[in-house]
Amino acid sequence: MRSLVFTGPDQVEWQERPDPKVQNSKHAVVRPVVIGRCDLDVGFVRGLAPMAPGTPLGHEVVGIVTDIGDDVHDFVPGDLVAVSAQICCGECKMCRRGFTGRCEAVPFAASYGMGRDGDFGGAAADLVLVPFADAMLFPLPVGANPADWIGFADMAQDGYRAVAPQLAERPGARVLVIGGAASVIGLYAAGIAVALGGIVDYYDSDTARLTEAKKYGAKPILRGNDEPEGMYEIVVDASIHAESILEAFRYAAPEAVVTSVCIHFGDVTAVPLMEAYHKGITYKTGRPNCRATMEPLSKLCCAGHFQPQLISTKAFDFNNAPEAWLDPAIRTIATKAAF
Repeated sequence: MRSLVFTGPDQVEWQERPDPKVQNSKHAVVRPVVIGRCDLDVGFVRGLAPMAPGTPLGHEVVGIVTDIGDDVHDFVPGDLVAVSAQICCGECKMCRRGFTGRCEAVPFAASYGMGRDGDFGGAAADLVLVPFADAMLFPLPVGANPADWIGFADMAQDGYRAVAPQLAERPGARVLVIGGAASVIGLYAAGIAVALGGIVDYYDSDTARLTEAKKYGAKPILRGNDEPEGMYEIVVDASIHAESILEAFRYAAPEAVVTSVCIHFGDVTAVPLMEAYHKGITYKTGRPNCRATMEPLSKLCCAGHFQPQLISTKAFDFNNAPEAWLDPAIRTIATKAAF
């Protein structure tokens, strides 16, 4: 089979790998019909995030189950599914607590396509082995357009965790999203916050992203031309620039929750702890627990309140996935014409 592989900055290619086989009673094999580039993939390809040449890529996938082990009870061949970006067993202490991004049954932070320990490969491939099928697969609604659900495996969950629990505690709160390198995640956070009743401002210097944010009902604020007014109970930092943390704390209201959905790659990043102390700010960082939030986010999507596909998407033929990974568009996918 083919697997999409990172070979160096701005270099991605298909390489041949052995076909995955069901070798365990909890395994399943999925044949992707649509794969998508994540914001983190952009960081890998552009050399912003470290990745070794030869590393398989991809963790946003929708596909069809082709084979299952004897102890897979929730899925059968032919099911259309989203595959969790993170490897999780669903049974360990961390998974039972909803911390599926920190599963204890696999090497810490094991995932598809991120160069992490565990040798689970990439999900941008002709076939994907799912080691814990019942725990990791998510059934798509009958009649769903697979392309509409790309981003659901990781990016949408990242946006959801940054605003949904916070808005449940603070209905109608003011929300600020500071846009940046986590482009799609920040936009998803804005759209989900609007869907959940938040009053959302989206602050960015990129006019294309500002246009996308407006589609979701967020108020666009152009950096350098204007700035956010007042303070916000919920702040989402979607920028890799260290200054964005300073901005996030500056605009945060007393007792606000600030969440970084990006990775700050510096060894030391300045955090204004004195300001945080006086305001009583809660600061959250780290990757989301993708599988744990799929059910509630799916309900929001199925009800039509949040539509991931509103973001302008550039679609490529599945065979041209390397071009999709290198394209400058905000959101790209590679899809098969016939499933």
